[in-house]
Amino acid sequence: MPGSSVSVPDVSIILPCAGFGTRFGAPYSKELHCLAPGVTVLDRSLESVVEVVKSGLHVRLVVVFGTHKLDTVSYLARYAETFHMVFVYQDESFEPGLDGAIRSALPMTRGPVALVLPDIVVTGAGSAGSLLAALRHTGVTGWSVVAAEEHDPGTLRQMGALAVAEEGGVVRVGAATEKPADPSGFNAFWGMVAVAEKEAHRLPDVVSKGADSPLAGAVALMVERIVNYNTATG
Repeated sequence: MPGSSVSVPDVSIILPCAGFGTRFGAPYSKELHCLAPGVTVLDRSLESVVEVVKSGLHVRLVVVFGTHKLDTVSYLARYAETFHMVFVYQDESFEPGLDGAIRSALPMTRGPVALVLPDIVVTGAGSAGSLLAALRHTGVTGWSVVAAEEHDPGTLRQMGALAVAEEGGVVRVGAATEKPADPSGFNAFWGMVAVAEKEAHRLPDVVSKGADSPLAGAVALMVERIVNYNTATG
């Protein structure tokens, strides 16, 4: 039997898959939407996590799901040799949304933690190593985000909006809020969030509308594009 140290991850990834995808409007889970032969949205969303593994780090993938997502659980079997996967039912005593999913997963995390959404795909220049870079920044700054520039008010109202600016060659978050009613003053949104282990208990506040976001001051790793597959057309 392998030593217990084998199962201790270097980093943990929270993958919330318990949503019902009502906006997606398809008879299957939105993360299983096919983008190319043998490639789903979920595969694309996990590409940056696979890069973390390729760097030599041991990744624990904490998958939060419900009974309606057993198709996603089955699909993830293809990653059994890539990640150490832990499956957690979303605790019904928590909020039913994304913050509740994060709270359900946190007890299973160790080390720096990243939030990766199964319907969000980071793409284009700078995307491949963006999550690894974000995780490395947490050792210095505590928080970091993978983000894309955005000025469309409609998009910013649906996302985790950020006000980012460059300071001394480093892009930092000045302000952040989840799905703002008034998106003026925001110029980007995040696709992935990484946090140091000691600050991970505040991760639910990142996605709680109306909560004080802990992302102010975080380093932002800017990528070319972040696609939100919340509808069947992407």
